Amino acid sequence: MLGQSLVRKAVATAVAAGAAFVAVIALGATLYYALAMVVLPLAAAAITALVFALVAIVVAVVFVAKAGLLEDDDEPEGLAARALALFRDRPLMGAAAALAGGFIFLRNPALVTMVAAAFTEKAVHRRR
Repeated sequence: MLGQSLVRKAVATAVAAGAAFVAVIALGATLYYALAMVVLPLAAAAITALVFALVAIVVAVVFVAKAGLLEDDDEPEGLAARALALFRDRPLMGAAAALAGGFIFLRNPALVTMVAAAFTEKAVHRRR
């Protein structure tokens, strides 16, 4: 039931990806042979590669812009937001910091409660 539905969706996705791959290859061959009638075959190959590179760049920019990754965020507020920004922007440094933190927490379990309190702490605003 659930497994069959998941397998069917995976097969449909694979078939669609294969069809898209074949279509792109056929489009590239068509473009190459059309250009080869007008210019030298080496120039036709270069122009075909350039066209596909430009299309790939445009598609990548559109998807990155749609995902909102091009916008620069301000400095994150709070310890949790800074940790999340560290893991998102610099994953290797974030992994190293996590390993170092884990080692420190193993050596001193009292720090776990202090860090948990710092992550769950809400900013207190005083009214005057």
